[in-house]
Amino acid sequence: MEPAADEFTFQPLPPIEDPASAASHAERLGPLAGLRGRWGGGGFNVIWRPRQVPDIPQQDHFLELNMTSEELDFGPTLGQIPNRGLLEPDISLAGLKYVQQVFDTNLSAAQHFEPGLWVHVPRTGDPQEPPTVARMASIPHGTTILAQGTASTSAGPPTFPPVSITPFPIGQPDQPQDFAEQHLDRPTPHRTAGAGLHGVTQAMLDNPNSVLAHAPLIAGQDIETTTTLKVFTSDAAFPGGGTANIGFLTGAGLGPNAHATHVSATFWLQTPKGSTEPIFLQYSQRVLLQFDGFSWPHVTVATLEKNLP
Repeated sequence: MEPAADEFTFQPLPPIEDPASAASHAERLGPLAGLRGRWGGGGFNVIWRPRQVPDIPQQDHFLELNMTSEELDFGPTLGQIPNRGLLEPDISLAGLKYVQQVFDTNLSAAQHFEPGLWVHVPRTGDPQEPPTVARMASIPHGTTILAQGTASTSAGPPTFPPVSITPFPIGQPDQPQDFAEQHLDRPTPHRTAGAGLHGVTQAMLDNPNSVLAHAPLIAGQDIETTTTLKVFTSDAAFPGGGTANIGFLTGAGLGPNAHATHVSATFWLQTPKGSTEPIFLQYSQRVLLQFDGFSWPHVTVATLEKNLP
């Protein structure tokens, strides 16, 4: 009898003979091992999305704001994932599958569903890369991403660099253009309003990562170590990665409807004093959507706690 999907593990034929093949799943997962389990919590989501307003031709965007709750389930491991090489010997990847579900807590609405994989890639000689981590995600709106990067572990809690939601002309990130929707004191029909704004502050729009720094779930915790996973869909240090979009998103001669061109994300796995594994997970993700000549930042942040083994 074939195993159920949640029991699937790779069995390379023929086996890959490398030093990692004898290691345990946890050892091969390396910095990803702390992700295993079920996580729950909440955060904040910001997305500029296209909007047609026939009587106001210059108004082509809407700023959606969501206070969120989230469930993020990692595992089980996928065993020894074989990658056959031509320019160097075969390697084994180690991976975890995951499912992410995000809900708008103010409006009791499901907002995001994402199945995917995280993999740990050993050091390679061609290309010359150190050990890396990679995230492969499928977004039901019609986008897939492959983001690769590095992992590191340091003492103490993380620090959160500021992140901006200000759009800029495509290819000109040093020319940000402020829009009225970014300011809660400026009335506009082109931004989330009413009950949907409950709990949203101007500080959160100015820097969504401030939600991470002031998360009640983390307040007062004595964080002993933090493992940081930082991945990008394009980075000069790594030859791989990228995004792919369905035709509706990429558009045709007149330009895209909402083309996701770049994704960067940082995940902070935090182990409090007295624990043998990470208990808290915080992340910040920034996606650039292109339409109407601009790159529009889509930023999502969350603070989660491991609530089941």
